[in-house]
Amino acid sequence: MYVVTGAGPVGYTIAEQLADAGHKVRVLTRSGSGPEHPLVERVRADVSDPAQLNEAIQGATAVFHCIHGSAYRASAWAAELPHAEQVVMDAAAAAGAVVVFPESLYSYSEPDNVMTEASPRAATGGKRGIRTALLAARQAHAADTVSVVAGDFFGPRVKMAHAGERMVAPILAGKAVQFIGSARQPHSFTYVPDLAAAMIAAAQKPELWNTVLHAPTGPAVTQGEMAAAHASAAGVAAPKVGAVPGWVLRVAGVFSTDMRELAELLYQFERPFVMDSSVSQRLLGLEPTPLAEATAATMAWWGDAVLQAN
Repeated sequence: MYVVTGAGPVGYTIAEQLADAGHKVRVLTRSGSGPEHPLVERVRADVSDPAQLNEAIQGATAVFHCIHGSAYRASAWAAELPHAEQVVMDAAAAAGAVVVFPESLYSYSEPDNVMTEASPRAATGGKRGIRTALLAARQAHAADTVSVVAGDFFGPRVKMAHAGERMVAPILAGKAVQFIGSARQPHSFTYVPDLAAAMIAAAQKPELWNTVLHAPTGPAVTQGEMAAAHASAAGVAAPKVGAVPGWVLRVAGVFSTDMRELAELLYQFERPFVMDSSVSQRLLGLEPTPLAEATAATMAWWGDAVLQAN
């Protein structure tokens, strides 16, 4: 039996893949959401509550911890994420389960270089420093853990992302797409089903526990190329693409907390931001889904979502 905390794009996809493979899955969320599947048990639980979590993960082989902060702000992350991870790792250690975390590229301290599994992860300040501290806490804890790093998400159910709703909705409406930073710099995007498959594979390979892996991620593409690939998959014309210059967001950040939080990560979009996952692919026995296949599945999901909404 596997436990998944959270039912966002990553948690939902992990639960779905595990259940489709014949495994029993318990999804823990405050709302009781998750895939509707005979092998999926959806449980209402606050995973930051040790008593609730200890009971919920009894008998689990692995815990896939896929919750995020309540807001995209360093203050929210600092207040919520370290405590939540500590509670999960404490419970997992007591239950003898490995904890598998999805992780971002935020902690990488030399992002202008191609980021590999061996690259330094010592970024400081803001959301970057919080991710660095979370990785250090996992390494120091008695629980077995695995952190699987991904680039910016795309794929079915991915809405709140640079390649999510704010890119797909204009494409489907025949409108121009506005990115941030630059639409012409190479950038690594990870297909969420590939991240889910990597996390599941890592949980089943004890020799890879207590390491940091990279999710299978295809060759870096520009944000403009990403938009064109999604448009092609939907059978519509490639959109006109523009970008909001970094200085605009930085100025806006003087007056807006949300803009300031976004501007903190502008380096990812103003310069090449590229990860390499070849080492982890060999260790996990996985390959990234080709972009054309991934965007076809993504736009098919969006088409279904639009039909259901109407």
